[in-house]
Amino acid sequence: MKRFFAALMLCFATSVFSMTAVAQSMPPPPYGDYPAHVGGSDEGLDQQGKRPSPYVSREPQVIKKGPLAPSIDDRIAFTTFLKNKNTGLIRLLPREAYESETNHAKNKLHSRGGGAYYSFANRTHAIGFGSDIGFDHNKLSVGFAGFDYGMLTSIGDTPLEPITLDDRRVQSIAAYRPPRSRPAASEQYRRISSTDGMTFDGFLYHKRLPVEENSTYLLRSIVYRRSDVLVAFRLVRKDTDGSVIIAWKLLKQYSTPKLERTNQVPDLH
Repeated sequence: MKRFFAALMLCFATSVFSMTAVAQSMPPPPYGDYPAHVGGSDEGLDQQGKRPSPYVSREPQVIKKGPLAPSIDDRIAFTTFLKNKNTGLIRLLPREAYESETNHAKNKLHSRGGGAYYSFANRTHAIGFGSDIGFDHNKLSVGFAGFDYGMLTSIGDTPLEPITLDDRRVQSIAAYRPPRSRPAASEQYRRISSTDGMTFDGFLYHKRLPVEENSTYLLRSIVYRRSDVLVAFRLVRKDTDGSVIIAWKLLKQYSTPKLERTNQVPDLH
């Protein structure tokens, strides 16, 4: 009997140790990029006060079914382009028309964010997983919560394929290093959100820009504790439902940006 209880206690201790190890190895919950729910200690929480799962399934390079799928003609037009690594073709829906949680849209899409957001790093439309770009009221934007921010510029009707890290238009923005202190990150957000914006390689970058069909954009998105990416994308066209089709290529994915730990209350821009 004593041997039985000893064995039982050993199994119990082993189980507890394993569960603790797994819990400690899991990544932290997402910092959150919910425009309608940002604020204080509730940052990143949904309407029920819960944090989303830190995991999300990556979408395919091109979605082929459903409201987020580009048309067959779009896919055919970019067949050769999509053979390259770190490329994709996406549809973004206008947030004001499909994001029901904050806009009470008539055309509800059962997806957090209403198909208006996309993470190039995590390859998902689901908001809350490091969204790098958003679309609403005929404008594109970057930087959605907390200290997260980004830069966006249009380089006009320029072919997407030749753009690389060696391109002179990319070099300065590629070399940019995000700050690690919270006050500095907030200051960068204020600068990029102002009418003056920030200039790299002779191009003026802003947080928000109007949609221009047949235009190519450069985007640097810093999502603290999640990702830092440099992306070139082309806004192929605007569809009849108000959505936009975007072909994109990831120029560089940097190491995960982190902020220094302080007791300071977050400055939510």
